[in-house]
Amino acid sequence: MAKTLSEDLRGRVVAAVEQGATHREAAARLGVSAASVSRWRSLLSAQRNLKPGRHGGDRRSGRIEKQAHVVLDLLEQMRDATIEELRSALATQGHQFGYGTLRRFFQRHRITRKKDRARRRAGAP
Repeated sequence: MAKTLSEDLRGRVVAAVEQGATHREAAARLGVSAASVSRWRSLLSAQRNLKPGRHGGDRRSGRIEKQAHVVLDLLEQMRDATIEELRSALATQGHQFGYGTLRRFFQRHRITRKKDRARRRAGAP
């Protein structure tokens, strides 16, 4: 993943443009791309600072989290179902999620799919 450039460099680039340099001239002088100059100027006008935004992270789990009650209800009904069987059942209800999406959902909610050997030895269902 690319490392964000410092606010100092961003400020110098924007200052060069404000002093009359074109985007390409400022970019060449300070070793950045002309597209970055445009983005930074837009950023400055939109939010009044040049702080970089967050990098990476989860951007798509919100879709399955909105349907958490559906997934958890279905999981309650199909306790011994595999993730693939659960995916198929969700698909019949109009919810398409990938295997990895469901696996990460289970991790976030601390749901394990392994059989509990201690419960089986104790005779619990």
